[in-house]
Amino acid sequence: MTTIDGYERTHLCALAEQLGPDAPTLCEGWDVKDLVVHLLVRERSLAAAGIVVPALSGLLDKASERRAREDFHDLVSQLRSGPPIFSLYAVPKLGSVLNNLEYFVHHEDIRRAQPGWKPRSLPPHIENGLWKAVRHAGRGLTATAPVGVVAVRSDTGEETTFKAGDGVVLRGLPSEIVIYVFGRKEHSLVEITGKPEHVAAIQDKSLGI
Repeated sequence: MTTIDGYERTHLCALAEQLGPDAPTLCEGWDVKDLVVHLLVRERSLAAAGIVVPALSGLLDKASERRAREDFHDLVSQLRSGPPIFSLYAVPKLGSVLNNLEYFVHHEDIRRAQPGWKPRSLPPHIENGLWKAVRHAGRGLTATAPVGVVAVRSDTGEETTFKAGDGVVLRGLPSEIVIYVFGRKEHSLVEITGKPEHVAAIQDKSLGI
């Protein structure tokens, strides 16, 4: 069975080539080429530590600038081939755990930035895998939420608590809940219920990373 990260990597690369390097994304200030560069540096360079360590951001910037000088189609081809053998992301199972949400969200960053986008109908095992992943990641992604947050799958009714306390319920497919908690609220097809002041509070608060 195809893994989430493998499925999303394949479709992200195909869409990137279809749209071209200058197409917009939902990542502020980034076009498609910038996003491809980000994913490559993340998997293939020690400078990627600058993503989470501010003191190393200069190294990250330089590595990204070097990559950005390469031909766009070569970059996409490298990304499609997967992480190199020396990369942490090449370790079986671990790579998928680290990449599942990353590739899904960034694929949607490209898709949903285009005019007339529509939600995809994802295979059940992809939705199930996204639900499993967001049940854990959602706690950290909503840690700064000003109210409690519960997520409910609209297809199965299964629910999970991201943040305890009186607050809101996010109802939608796992894929849409992922998009919401990763901070792409305006592009997420999630129904939010709760007291008006709680709904307003979470809508006004930035989530994600």
